[in-house]
Amino acid sequence: MGTVKSALEIALEKADKIGSLSAEEKERLKEEEHVTGILRELYQGRIDANGLWQRLKGVNPPLLKMAQVNIIDTLGLGGFMEDFLMKKQALLAVETLKEKPNTAVIESGLNTAESLKREFEEMKEEVAEDLKKEIERNPKLRMQPVKMGDGRTVMQVTASVDEAVKTRLDEYLSEHEGQYNNDFFRIIGAVKDAF
Repeated sequence: MGTVKSALEIALEKADKIGSLSAEEKERLKEEEHVTGILRELYQGRIDANGLWQRLKGVNPPLLKMAQVNIIDTLGLGGFMEDFLMKKQALLAVETLKEKPNTAVIESGLNTAESLKREFEEMKEEVAEDLKKEIERNPKLRMQPVKMGDGRTVMQVTASVDEAVKTRLDEYLSEHEGQYNNDFFRIIGAVKDAF
């Protein structure tokens, strides 16, 4: 098994193929790799927002923006709220390191994204609960198409109410999740523009 190469090693190999990098470019790549390593620690839970702030103090301003873009690109509508909140705090911590922070705008946007994420989670829970009640009242709703070995598709009762709820919830979300995602990424895009 080969070794895993860092982004710096890969960039240097590419540069060797194209031509050599200047000393400034090599230094910039080293700094980017350093920031990427710090972000890796954040994502692995080895440091929190305060630790990130401490480690990024004194970093060149363009690298602060790079760090923020990296963090915000990991946000999504799905995932755990704790993870979202940790990244929100990290984004705000990095923003305070800038010469002219735009903290109020960024915090407002992230709060809006957080509210939308909570609304989405509540909607999922309500729909799942409603589906569960309906399926428990009407066992026919536990029927699902099953592909047979000979290629035919037949309807069979699923093994459990929870399985039927999951299937029906997935169908519901595939129809309705798009608008939430569009709204979430529009908000995240506005936050990114404020960096």
